[in-house]
Amino acid sequence: MGNILTTIKRFLGNKNTVTIIGVILCILVLYIGYNYRVKQATTPVSVPYAKEEISSRTQITSDMIGYREVSRNVVNESDNLIIDANQLINKYVSYGTTIPENGMFYKSQVIESNEMPDSAFADIPDGYTIYSLNVNLHSTYGNSIYPNNYIDLYFKGVDDTGKVMFGKLIESIKVLAVKDGNGNHVFETNVESRTPEELLFAVPDDMYLLLMKAGYITSHSIEIVPVPRNASYSANPGDTLVSSDVIRDFILAQSVTLPQNETTSTNTNNNNNNNNNVNNE
Repeated sequence: MGNILTTIKRFLGNKNTVTIIGVILCILVLYIGYNYRVKQATTPVSVPYAKEEISSRTQITSDMIGYREVSRNVVNESDNLIIDANQLINKYVSYGTTIPENGMFYKSQVIESNEMPDSAFADIPDGYTIYSLNVNLHSTYGNSIYPNNYIDLYFKGVDDTGKVMFGKLIESIKVLAVKDGNGNHVFETNVESRTPEELLFAVPDDMYLLLMKAGYITSHSIEIVPVPRNASYSANPGDTLVSSDVIRDFILAQSVTLPQNETTSTNTNNNNNNNNNVNNE
């Protein structure tokens, strides 16, 4: 036993032997590590894909989703790729996006229901009304007005003396949606080209009445003109205000303000009291 230990000590005490053993161990470590990395990179990962083309604003259901195996490298190269179907089911394809058949899903393509474009209509504050402005490709500056842009509305008309009136009527008004003649969102798809025919805004009730009255005045060639502004204007919006008292007064002078009926509840109560008296008799 002693001879064996002495032999081992002499063997390990040889510098050349230690060097060779060290080199062999390094090679083994590199080999094992390399094979581990290769295995990790090439091991297939199951990811969801679209079994059919899914257009924008469509709710994603489980029957639209298939699964395929892809290299882990594909997953590692994109932080945007969705690998868990639970992140898809009952969510919606984003505004302006179409997921092609057999295409994989990416986080930027999928949104929650409260992020849908028309969801803004459901969150309009009390005392506000949706106003629709008729437009065309020319008046939107070649389709350059987008949802969530803040723009100005200018007034164009002719006064009683025949002189042209032109000036800013409303400033810093938010565009909720841009739609075509069929009510489709113009920018929701890149598959087809759509022509804008209406801009939708949410405005206070008094501003809504002012804009509607202006639109119904035909004797003075009145037109409401949308005017886009720069990115800073939308990024730092001011209050939505009527800019010109002169133009507002001109519009109001061409129309009649009808009083609100405030006696409905009183009349209803009186009718109820009369009915009660008849029943008591």
